[in-house]
Amino acid sequence: MREDSHYLGHRARLKEKFLKAPEGLLDYELVELLLFLAVPRADVKPLAKKLIAHFPTFSELLNAPSSRLLEIKGVGDNVLFALKLVEVLSKRMLQQDIQKKITIRGAKDVMAYCRQRIAFSPIESLLVLFLDNGNGIIVDEIMQQGTVDATAIYPREILKRSLEVGASSIILAHNHPSGDPTPSKEDILMTHEVIKGATPLNIAVLDHIVVGHSDAVSLRSLGVLDF
Repeated sequence: MREDSHYLGHRARLKEKFLKAPEGLLDYELVELLLFLAVPRADVKPLAKKLIAHFPTFSELLNAPSSRLLEIKGVGDNVLFALKLVEVLSKRMLQQDIQKKITIRGAKDVMAYCRQRIAFSPIESLLVLFLDNGNGIIVDEIMQQGTVDATAIYPREILKRSLEVGASSIILAHNHPSGDPTPSKEDILMTHEVIKGATPLNIAVLDHIVVGHSDAVSLRSLGVLDF
């Protein structure tokens, strides 16, 4: 019996299982299938299980910093490339879907998109969605990045960019690296400053979403601001 016959047979069976009933696969089995593409000749089941043990959800796994992934024995350049490629593809897909259907009534979609973009960033990141008069996304950009607990947010830069792209309205979002999406006093004050500057320009600030690891909070829904 060839030394590699065991894992080759396992690969064939797992691929067949996926093609017949993909929804029946366990999380580590889906990761294992991805690793097949990155590591063509090895038993990657132990590595797949190890990755899921370290990062229990796909969001945590795909958004994990490269430095953390490379700390795991068995993760090399090819595995890292595969994981990061899927991360970018999933974000691009969600971005394209959101751009087609975002409206004020689609707040849940917006919050899900913001979580996908910045929930697991190790530093605070300010994401701004610039919308046209039909509430479609013109462009979205990460405008600022800060330390582990603060982002230097400059309303003037946000409003300048709004005018450059012809936005009728904007949605602000930033993450809390601690994982707790509870808005701080500073978050509320900053949003007031952006609203104050946007009003004379006829640019509406539709919401400010604070993103945690597993949840997000809308300042509009909290009623703490005069939008």
